[in-house]
Amino acid sequence: MIQRPRRNRKSASVRSLVRETQVGVNDLIFPLFLLEGSKKKIEVDSMPGIFRLSTDLLLKEIESCLALGIHAFDVFPVVGENYKDKTATKSFDANFFYQKSLALIKNTFPEITLMTDVALDPYSSDGHDGIVDENGVILNDATLEVLGKMALVQAEAGADVIGPSDMMDGRVEHIRRVLDAHGHEHVSIMSYTAKYASAFYGPFRDALDSAPKSGNKKTYQMDPANSSEALIEAELDEMEGADFLMVKPALAYLDIIKSLQQHSNLPITAYNVSGEYAMLKAAGEKGWLDYDKVMEETLLSIKRAGADIILTYHAKEMAQKLKNI
Repeated sequence: MIQRPRRNRKSASVRSLVRETQVGVNDLIFPLFLLEGSKKKIEVDSMPGIFRLSTDLLLKEIESCLALGIHAFDVFPVVGENYKDKTATKSFDANFFYQKSLALIKNTFPEITLMTDVALDPYSSDGHDGIVDENGVILNDATLEVLGKMALVQAEAGADVIGPSDMMDGRVEHIRRVLDAHGHEHVSIMSYTAKYASAFYGPFRDALDSAPKSGNKKTYQMDPANSSEALIEAELDEMEGADFLMVKPALAYLDIIKSLQQHSNLPITAYNVSGEYAMLKAAGEKGWLDYDKVMEETLLSIKRAGADIILTYHAKEMAQKLKNI
């Protein structure tokens, strides 16, 4: 035999020379859950190792992550039921604890990339990403006005990247116009371009207490059966001014990540969501899988599919693993 592919696998050193895909700490964004108050740390039952933290403890968590090389964070607010209403008014209240905490985070760590989430569900008494009318219909255009206000107060608080996760039509363009009109041309938009109506979001909704009070999200999040539709969403987001395109979830949608990577020159982000994290944790705790090895393989598969950036709850553990190599 003249061709023997195994020659390129014969040692760890040779394998490292020909390795096509690698996950680095600079590829990772770490999601964080923010609680109102101080000295609060509550583990998410369905996400072992992930905590809801008050601002003082969240600042310490960011500091520990910076020591590992993680420099990008996506902060989600845990909003009490007493603050929620049908039009999500706290989402654009500059004096609300979330906006104030964002400002403190950015002032304390100006070097980080601070990302925020733009959708109504954490603040809505209906638990939906948009305004719900009396017939249960999600009102697209009325929701855009709230999303624009929300994005503006987050930018003014210091957000570097705005993450519209709502899946309303036209929201990227509307947010871009609002930000630019108020002098925030430098603030980026990481659009949740292909966000599917997935069953993998359960633990995240546990963390934020943000599940819909009635109905589901299938009239605005994408049908898991569709792939070509993701290209339509990507083309629209790109034309409307998105700086990054995101696929959510990641593992069951690796083909969508690859498709967007092949059809767009924008950076592609994949959200390795809460349910995907919880599966690996549960299997690892049962001893059914080697958690560390499967975690690394999972992130590698997402990167190999075409993701430039991975938003993942594994970020800190992966950074620790990379630091020890």
